[in-house]
Amino acid sequence: MTTYYNDRQVRITSEAVRVAGRAYPLREINRVWHVRAGRRWGALAGRGALLAALAGPLVAAALGLLVAVRLHTPLAVTVGIVGVSVLVGLAAAPVADFLLDRVDRSYDRGSHQLEIWAQWRGGPVRLLSTGDALRFGQIYRALERAVDQRTVRSGRR
Repeated sequence: MTTYYNDRQVRITSEAVRVAGRAYPLREINRVWHVRAGRRWGALAGRGALLAALAGPLVAAALGLLVAVRLHTPLAVTVGIVGVSVLVGLAAAPVADFLLDRVDRSYDRGSHQLEIWAQWRGGPVRLLSTGDALRFGQIYRALERAVDQRTVRSGRR
C-alpha cells in the first residue's frame, strides 16, 4: 500500500481516502473535482491590517522628517526630530521582516474556501473543505495521483 498524503485529518493511500474518520475506498470513487467557494473576507481584512501595520512606522518617520523641515526651529531641535524619525524608520526593519513573512503566509493560505468533491457510490460527496490553499493543493494532487494509479492498475485507460 502506498501513502500519498497523511495528516491528522486526511489520509490518502492506494486503497482509500480517509477524511475526518470516514473512509472512501478508491475503487468506489469514479470522479474527483474541486470547487472554489466564496471569498473569506476575514482573510483579506487580516492581510490589509498587516500591510497597514507595515506602513505605520515608515509613515511616522516620513511625517517626522516633514515636520522637521517645515518647522523653523533651532538646528538642535531639527537634528533631534530627524534623528528620532530615522530611528523609527530603522526600527521598522525587523518588524517589517516579521510582517512580510505573515503577509506571505496569508497568500499561501489563500482567501477562498476550497472544496474537494468526489463521485462516490453514484452520488456526489464533499471530501474536504478548507481555506488553506497550500494544504488543499497538496491533498488534491495526492488524490489525483492515487486515482490515476488505481486507473492504471485496473487497466481502465
